[in-house]
Amino acid sequence: MKEKLHGEAIDIGLKTLGITKEEAEIRVLENEDKRSFFSILAPRVVKVEITSKKEIKEEKIRRNKEEISHIDFGQAKKQLEDFLKDWIKVIPNEEIHYEIIPNEGNLNVNIDGRDLNYLIGHRGEVLNQLQVILSSIASKNSEYKVRVILNICGYKEKREKSLEELAEKLEKTVIRTKKSITLEPMTAYERKIIHTKLQDSKMVTTTSVGEEPYRKVVISLKK
Repeated sequence: MKEKLHGEAIDIGLKTLGITKEEAEIRVLENEDKRSFFSILAPRVVKVEITSKKEIKEEKIRRNKEEISHIDFGQAKKQLEDFLKDWIKVIPNEEIHYEIIPNEGNLNVNIDGRDLNYLIGHRGEVLNQLQVILSSIASKNSEYKVRVILNICGYKEKREKSLEELAEKLEKTVIRTKKSITLEPMTAYERKIIHTKLQDSKMVTTTSVGEEPYRKVVISLKK
């Protein structure tokens, strides 16, 4: 009975907003089973909150732009440069060099050199940890978080290509077997690559499940 009422309420909400279930974020606000003796004869009421994912995304972009406008990237860049200059001195590699490039509200840090695989680690684990550290350094003395995108020896481009190929392969597997596939935990950056690659697929859809840092992508057949 509860599931039926929820379903009816959701269907009405989706029709009113003119969106599909895949395009909506749905949250049950009130459980109709919590009823007192005196209200048992009263009509059952189900409350759900339905929000367009597109509107949520647009609002997030708006807030991000507003936050970025207050960030002092000059100070953040200087703090990164001071750290990297000292850090490079203790790395046993004379050929290592870096550049810091502001880009769309982020600071891109590109590091190149010889034999730097140990700074990347297995599937970029060390690189991701270094990226977190650099973001903290760039955000020091700032009210806002400065996002640093770290790339070492072109690893990000190679990883992006690898994930896109994986997404295409798994899309075919899901279509063939008609079974959903849950990928291993990935960073937000890596999950976005999978979502973007399959967003125009006519047969499958992607969702993220779980909590950070163990959040995963699920690839499923469209209903």
